[in-house]
Amino acid sequence: MKFTQRLAYYLGGFSIGLIILMFFLNGKDASCDYGPNARTIKNISSKQISYSSEVSNFVTTHSIDSSTVLNLIKYGNVDFSKSNTKLDSCKIYHLDNIYKDKDIKMSIENCDSIAKILVMSYINE
Repeated sequence: MKFTQRLAYYLGGFSIGLIILMFFLNGKDASCDYGPNARTIKNISSKQISYSSEVSNFVTTHSIDSSTVLNLIKYGNVDFSKSNTKLDSCKIYHLDNIYKDKDIKMSIENCDSIAKILVMSYINE
C-alpha cells in the first residue's frame, strides 16, 4: 500500500472520529483543566464566594464590583509556595493578578461549600 493511500485512510478515520467526538461533546461542559493551577481555580470558582470585612472595605474603597472579583479569581495565578495546602479542612491559596495596571494579591480560604477571600490588596501600596 502506498504512502498516499495510508495517509488517506488515516485522515479519513481521524476526521470521522472528530465528527463523532463533536457530536457527543457538543452540549456538554467539557474542559481540559488538568494542571494544578486550573484545577484549583475551577474548584474555587464553582463555590459561593464570600468576603472578609477587610476585603469588603477594600472592594468598596477601590470601587471593585463582584464580577471583577470573580474575573480576578478566574484569570489569577495560584502561588503554591505561598499557599497553605497542608490543612485538613479549609486550604488557603494565594492568588496573584493584575487590575488596572497594578499587581493585586488575594488570599482565599477554600472550604467544602464556600470560598472566603481573606485578604485582597495591591502589592506595591
